[in-house]
Amino acid sequence: MSSPAERYAAARRRGAHPSLSDFTTELGFTLDPFQVEACEALERGSGVLVCAPTGAGKTVVGEFAVHKALSEGRKAFYTTPIKALSNQKYTDLVDRYGTERVGLLTGDNAINGSAPVVVMTTEVLRNMLYADSPALVDLGYVVMDEVHYLADRFRGAVWEEVIIHLPSDVRLVSLSATVSNAEEFADWLVTVRGDTEVVVSEVRPIPLWQHMLVDNRVFDLFALRPAAHAAELELTPRGASTRERGAAVVDPELVRYVRERERRLDTWGGGGARGGGPGGLRGQGGGHNRPRHTPPARSDVIERLDRSALLPAITFVFSRVGCDAAVDQCLRSGLRLTDEGERREIAEIIDRRTGSLPEEDLDVLGFWEWREGLLAGLAAHHAGLVPAFKETVEECFVRGLVKAVFATETLALGINMPARTVVLERLVKWNGEAHVDVTPGEYTQLTGRAGRRGIDVEGHAVVVWAPGVDPTSVAGLASTRTYPLRSSFRPSYNMAVNLVGSFGRAHARDLLASSFAQFQADRSVVGLARSAAAHEAEAARFAAQMESDHGDVAGYARLRAEISDREKELSRDTQAKRRLEAAEALAALRTGDVIRVPTGRRQGLAVVLDPGITELADPRPLVLTEDKWAGRLGSGDFPTPVTALARVRVPKQFNHRSPHARRDLASTLRNARVENDLGARRTRQRSGASDDPVLTDLRHAVRAHPVHALPDREERVRTAERWLRALREAERLHRQMDERTGSLTRQFDRTCDVLLELGYLAPEPAPEPTPPPLVQAAQRTVHHPAEHPAGPAPTDVPRAGEDAVVTDDGRRLARIWSETDLLTAECLRAGVFTGLNAVELAACVSTLVFEARRDAASQPSVPSGRVAATIAEMRQVRSRLEDVERDHGVPVTRDLDLGFVWAAYRWADGQSLDRVLAGAEQAGTELSGGDFVRWARQLVDLLDQLAKVAGDPVARTARTAVGRVRRGVVAVAVSG
Repeated sequence: MSSPAERYAAARRRGAHPSLSDFTTELGFTLDPFQVEACEALERGSGVLVCAPTGAGKTVVGEFAVHKALSEGRKAFYTTPIKALSNQKYTDLVDRYGTERVGLLTGDNAINGSAPVVVMTTEVLRNMLYADSPALVDLGYVVMDEVHYLADRFRGAVWEEVIIHLPSDVRLVSLSATVSNAEEFADWLVTVRGDTEVVVSEVRPIPLWQHMLVDNRVFDLFALRPAAHAAELELTPRGASTRERGAAVVDPELVRYVRERERRLDTWGGGGARGGGPGGLRGQGGGHNRPRHTPPARSDVIERLDRSALLPAITFVFSRVGCDAAVDQCLRSGLRLTDEGERREIAEIIDRRTGSLPEEDLDVLGFWEWREGLLAGLAAHHAGLVPAFKETVEECFVRGLVKAVFATETLALGINMPARTVVLERLVKWNGEAHVDVTPGEYTQLTGRAGRRGIDVEGHAVVVWAPGVDPTSVAGLASTRTYPLRSSFRPSYNMAVNLVGSFGRAHARDLLASSFAQFQADRSVVGLARSAAAHEAEAARFAAQMESDHGDVAGYARLRAEISDREKELSRDTQAKRRLEAAEALAALRTGDVIRVPTGRRQGLAVVLDPGITELADPRPLVLTEDKWAGRLGSGDFPTPVTALARVRVPKQFNHRSPHARRDLASTLRNARVENDLGARRTRQRSGASDDPVLTDLRHAVRAHPVHALPDREERVRTAERWLRALREAERLHRQMDERTGSLTRQFDRTCDVLLELGYLAPEPAPEPTPPPLVQAAQRTVHHPAEHPAGPAPTDVPRAGEDAVVTDDGRRLARIWSETDLLTAECLRAGVFTGLNAVELAACVSTLVFEARRDAASQPSVPSGRVAATIAEMRQVRSRLEDVERDHGVPVTRDLDLGFVWAAYRWADGQSLDRVLAGAEQAGTELSGGDFVRWARQLVDLLDQLAKVAGDPVARTARTAVGRVRRGVVAVAVSG
């Protein structure tokens, strides 16, 4: 029972904040201090930015904004960055306010869009603002959940557009994970939105224990309990390095144990070789009795957690294949985590969630294996799963039926799936280009899933140790609170035409200058100037050291630098020339030619089965190798031009899918008399640097320079090279400063210049000057133009082009929302899609949406005929667009990606999912069921846009294509 003083304080709060009092009465639980602070700020009429850890309850503040809007008779929009989050939030609000008062608007669903409370993706609200939608009338509050998606490469611009364009009387509630520059973001919000209060809480509602699993022992990572550890962090200097911060808090016993463990491995393992598996250390030097490190089996880790009552757990694996393999390993070990009642409940959820999936697709989707894992309480969660599978896993996990989930990092963003324990198998991940260390911000985001509010008294994070993993560095990673919010905003073509159409070019420029991206850029110039000054001082110091009476050391160093630059340039040119020659050589091949594949898995002799020449620039011959492999190769497989070394007879109607036919022809290939092509290849590989006149002159100049003969030349040159590096770095920083000052408005102007040149914008006609009265009277007499040649233009006439208007083509571009918006519009204007049927259109349009996860060594194949011809035309359109973009200094629109063409073609043609996925792999693209559904949904989205903006017959064909693609598993995903 509360004390009299507490009751008095509560009565005071009810009087000062009646809306909050009504809201908390309905909740049934007490708000945390940061929630109270944010809600009180909202009730005072201020906007708020709330930064708090995952699971801290930030969304309660958004729900209070909804409550306040309804009590005031106004509307509230609740926005999220992804559709899955919107669907989840819609369900939550319907449970509270009922279906009549809550709507949902995403790219896939439109439910009760005129309701007073509407949940939507941010793109939907952005489009409403540009269209000046009537739905904006009486809008009082906008909640932006997961606002740290500002840093997302694709969605970041949408967040900023919304924040900038929202009417000034709308109160903005921004919810974010804990970021280290919350004050900077709040400062910007104040400049564009007015009164905004920032509420930051670094206190997790559920304390988090950090552990390290070494062999079969679990150690505490920190020497102190979580609550005490939080206080210890405040004593550690913020400027300290990650390792220094870790050294201040790490458990010494863990450090001693790991050092002794690595010492034994190094001593007994003959030095050891790192690699060979996740965290593997393999002994060298022979001998079967030497130990080697093997990571603990996943089933053992889960069983250990189960014995310690630490399930449910999410294990982050950073690999889709690894996630699926983990479930399979646990099943094969006999691990089962559910009882009979739980299995019945899981089966009911599976039937309800997946019952609409086509029966014929279940096998190819791996349904039965996936179902077996779920019934055992085990599941994978990654982007490669179809939506129905992911949603089933999420529901089962939230209801406590699935006890162990193996997930990629995408689970850490968005979906509310907390666990008692989070396990990190590795602290290195693939970022699409290279293997990189997990950042402190990513570590915080991942481990933030540990600890379920209202269920657990504490959460647990476990890092699995491997040789080379330093506990001190891990402790520093876990204790570093650096998660800065960085804007990824840049003006797109679609944004430019919408801004010019809505506000005019001059006002649009002002709006961009007020973006968070420009706000950060302007602030960063101060740091750049400081760095540039330091490099200039360093250059001056080196300049003094290298002074010599025997010649110009600086000039000599510049000559050597020019030689190095020229050699690199020639090397690049040579490589480009070789690639072109390789493609031309491939185009010259004929059926039956025997060639040598120089490198890679297919290295050795091969016979050409089909030259693979289409209208595309990169021939992809179908070949059979000596080891009976048949498939297509491209110019990427040949670093130097290929030549026919012999010829063999390829039987007519040869079926490369027949093992018997492949075996017979491979035998013929091995017996063929092949010329020795080694000398020719050596000749072709010579560099063009030896006969370059510019390089020859530079080398002569170096040898003739007085400094070249000095005995201490290299010592002096080393100083000069340091001087030159410092000077170049200072120059680079000055260029950065110039670029960042007003960088976005310059980008916008360049973008508009491209649109002006291509006719999507047009110069606003200059107004006619009003002539003096006497001139007006004289003009009443009509003269033939030839009688009065034009004189000099009046000086008071405004210049055309200072502003711009949107043309008909521009209005069409304004309705295309895609990363390849202008290329799509250019293809429409060039008529490249005219004459295609629905199947062919789907295949061609897929090149505008698909992006392979990794760069392919060679271009995937495409259907011949009209598809290949249209893609060749699209490439020509893109090439012309690229020329214009380069002329204006605008980032070049990405190239077409052919990796989804066959999949889109076969699916739109009505073929089975099994054949579609197998055909995509044959064409050079590996797709999981989830990958296919995701890209098919994006294809449907762009086709639907074409149906609305293109004229007939393309619009009619696009509508037909939408229907052909939106079937089977794709239709289930869209409707779900």
